[in-house]
Amino acid sequence: MASKQLQTGELNGYQKVAIFLLSAGEEFTTHFMKTLDKQTIRKIGQCMSEISNISTDVLDEVMDDFLQTYNQTDTLMISGKEFFANAVRETLGEGDSDIELQKKPFENLVHLSPEQLTTAIRAEHPQTIALVLSYVSDRKAGEVLQLLPEDIRIEVAYRLTDLGDVPMEFVRELDQTIQKNLVAAGTDSREFNGIEALASILNQVDGTTEENIMAHLEKQDSDLAQSVRQKMFVFEDLMEFDNKNFREILQNVDSQVLIKALKTSSEELKEKVFQNLSQRASEMLKEDMEVMGPVRLRDVEQAQQEILAAAKRLETEGRVVFPGKGKEDVLV
Repeated sequence: MASKQLQTGELNGYQKVAIFLLSAGEEFTTHFMKTLDKQTIRKIGQCMSEISNISTDVLDEVMDDFLQTYNQTDTLMISGKEFFANAVRETLGEGDSDIELQKKPFENLVHLSPEQLTTAIRAEHPQTIALVLSYVSDRKAGEVLQLLPEDIRIEVAYRLTDLGDVPMEFVRELDQTIQKNLVAAGTDSREFNGIEALASILNQVDGTTEENIMAHLEKQDSDLAQSVRQKMFVFEDLMEFDNKNFREILQNVDSQVLIKALKTSSEELKEKVFQNLSQRASEMLKEDMEVMGPVRLRDVEQAQQEILAAAKRLETEGRVVFPGKGKEDVLV
């Protein structure tokens, strides 16, 4: 699979845009992609899929370029934090230039992987580890707990229940200490999974755009394209469709394809299929499934992909709405 170690001073325009969009998040990126032509989307998508992690130096370079370019337009764009810091220096002199707006403690830790965060704090006192975990997301805190040795994990869990009041001065000093440790250990980078990011974005675009991008990726790197497909909308995600859209999909799927596709599906998805067919069709499907012999896993996966492709085609035709899409068009 293609993977690039990005270096400062060596980025092309498409790589810079890919990095900026990964930092901006899926919602912004989805809306932004709608303003681009298909060739540009393909090139950006290629770059995004090849990114595994972005160092803070590279991210800072991209953001600086963006701000410099934006400031050359007629629109005023300025960092309030930087403006305040500059004003303090001009007013009070360099000796008091450390006066600045307070950032949220441990905000940089949100960009670390659970492994990186565990490495950074595992040597700390359990009370300190508990304090840090109280500032990150519940999901990341849970992942870190799992990575800690069992004895430390139990102690940290206990300490989390009794943190009490902690002076902010201590919290900020701890934040600075951890940041220094990260820099010293060379782990001050932000982890991005470009493949997952691209897959999530493609799940939000129309079928034609998705097919264009994936066809381009397939030509460039078939293994990479397959990795992206595996992260995209999967067969079990059909559970998320409401019954109306689900029935529309079933009506456009061959029964033999459906039988194979359900071979490895969950009981919940099978039941959803039965409930959205007529009683006679449901009984016939159950009978066919009972007498069906062994099926190669490859054939099952191909049948599932055919159904997903049919769902995408119906979406492109405006006949179904994917879960999470079309909310802006709902009338209430």
